[in-house]
Amino acid sequence: MSEIEKQIVTEVTEDFKKRQEARRAVELNWRLNMNFVLGNQFAEISSKGDIVDADKQYYWQQREVYNHIAPILETRLAKLSRVKAKGTVRPATSDDDDVASASLATKLIDAVCKENDFSSQLSMANTWSEITGSAFFKITWDADKGKTLDSEGLVKEGEVNITLCPPFEIFPEDIAITDIDRQSSIIHAKVLPVSEVKRLWGVDVNGEDVNVFSFNSLETAGTYGYCASIPKIASEKRENSVTVIEKYEAPTPNYPNGRLIIVAGDKLLHMGELPYLNGEDGSRTYPFSRQTCIDNLSNFFGSCVVERVIPVQRAYNAVKNRKHEFMNRIAVGVLAVEDGSVDTDLLEEEGLPPGKIVVYRQGSTPPMLLSQLQVPAEFAREEEKLLNEFVMISGVSEVTTYSQVPTNVASGVAISLLLEQDDTRISLTADSLRESVKRISKQVLRLYRQFAKVPRVKRITGENGEVELASFSARNIDSEDIVFDTISDIDDTLSARRAMVYDLLRLGLFTDGDGKMSEATKTKLFEILGFGNWEAGRSADEVHRKKAMRENMEFEDGEITPDVYDDHAMHIEEHIKACVSTKCVKDRALRDRVARHIALHTQLAGLNGSVDMMEKKFEEDTKVEQPN
Repeated sequence: MSEIEKQIVTEVTEDFKKRQEARRAVELNWRLNMNFVLGNQFAEISSKGDIVDADKQYYWQQREVYNHIAPILETRLAKLSRVKAKGTVRPATSDDDDVASASLATKLIDAVCKENDFSSQLSMANTWSEITGSAFFKITWDADKGKTLDSEGLVKEGEVNITLCPPFEIFPEDIAITDIDRQSSIIHAKVLPVSEVKRLWGVDVNGEDVNVFSFNSLETAGTYGYCASIPKIASEKRENSVTVIEKYEAPTPNYPNGRLIIVAGDKLLHMGELPYLNGEDGSRTYPFSRQTCIDNLSNFFGSCVVERVIPVQRAYNAVKNRKHEFMNRIAVGVLAVEDGSVDTDLLEEEGLPPGKIVVYRQGSTPPMLLSQLQVPAEFAREEEKLLNEFVMISGVSEVTTYSQVPTNVASGVAISLLLEQDDTRISLTADSLRESVKRISKQVLRLYRQFAKVPRVKRITGENGEVELASFSARNIDSEDIVFDTISDIDDTLSARRAMVYDLLRLGLFTDGDGKMSEATKTKLFEILGFGNWEAGRSADEVHRKKAMRENMEFEDGEITPDVYDDHAMHIEEHIKACVSTKCVKDRALRDRVARHIALHTQLAGLNGSVDMMEKKFEEDTKVEQPN
């Protein structure tokens, strides 16, 4: 390795350590949040910058944990799981080409998400976001995925890869800048086995036992950030591994395409420009998407509800434990014994059980219980206040936490308002989730535009859950001229949606002037009502319309002969739309080709009056010459 490469490795490693120290305070808060969620709620941050367990002030003190953070977290995660953040694409214009491109892009995004098990990753991202305040996705192109293109199996098509990155792995250059695209550089650190480094980059590095959260050797890291009395969030230890540092630098005048430097140990694995054209207008940017629980205006990483609830949880545990200590003092009693009057060791061991004979020194005062006390009412009032503070800070009311209606609420309108309030508080987190999915969807399509230069076939899910094989290439994906949208079900349930549809049906908004409903409308209503691929959902009209739309796309490759069994009226209608589209207006040859096809449909439509003539033409078209 040359001196320049050694200098680059040293600079990247020192920069990484500097960013670790700059983020240390934020990282300690994350670890404290993890401890509280797991139930170690007497943990605290020490002056030495580590998580320690607070000691008892007296040996008899109770230290039970009454964990309200865990059910709050579970309730919020359950609500976020209803956010079906599915990236959809709307066409820029009403032209059939834009409509077809938007439909293909939507199905392509859905197929990539299914291949990468994005729903499971999104659930885990919600958990990281709710506990630490942030979660990240990395969108890259994996040349080792996809179908094999050669006989030896060495060359493959490549596919988009979406991976979840915990916030521990992301190190921005300036932690005070909240926008990910405004960062001058971003480091993605991860712990990989030395064998994986050898496979990916072909470089031999020295391995050791590494902490996956602190990225330090376990000889110096120890159980960094966790109390020894609780289980770990995940296994901290990775044997025979190394920390891989990927530094992404934004484009500069000296490096117009940016830089990507990858370092592992003391070896330089890769150095080059940013690999992906994943920004606006074909620019190069970071392959990351950020999701936050609550935006933090002064920090790159977001904040979370768990962090806000921790002081209330500490106070609640203290009140409950002191209350129970008081009740134990009343139940067991506190004995007053004159010095030397009885055997105090025996009395301490057995107490004063019923029927016990107490022998005391003649002339002394017999043992007696101190005056009985009552639990002060302040304990109950403070406990109730703290429970209300849980609701106020977390935004999760007792309707969703306890799955029951408050005793003082009997109105259905009031219950609806309580549920709406819960949804309103969590909608900020849901908005961040949708924005993250939008960014992922854009980068997925832009990666296909960059790498899918040759036509490829992909299995995608069509309408009503049917599986289709779609042929596409980069020219079929125009991500710059389409608008991204997402679908959310957080404030929408199946029962509410069905009630709305029934109301609209009674108003007659789905029927025409004659009071009839088209087959396409019926199919859509079945889908909205949640019946999916209903038996009558897939009508013949739908099949013919799809066939006509496919033919509109195939006209660019040459002439197409209509089939006798086509629904000619429907085909003519769809082909006329293509004939007056912008593409056909600009391309006269294409327009004439479509017009001739429409004329053939018109001729065949004249045969519909005679069944015999249709059957005769069908037999001629499908006739197979028999051998002599």
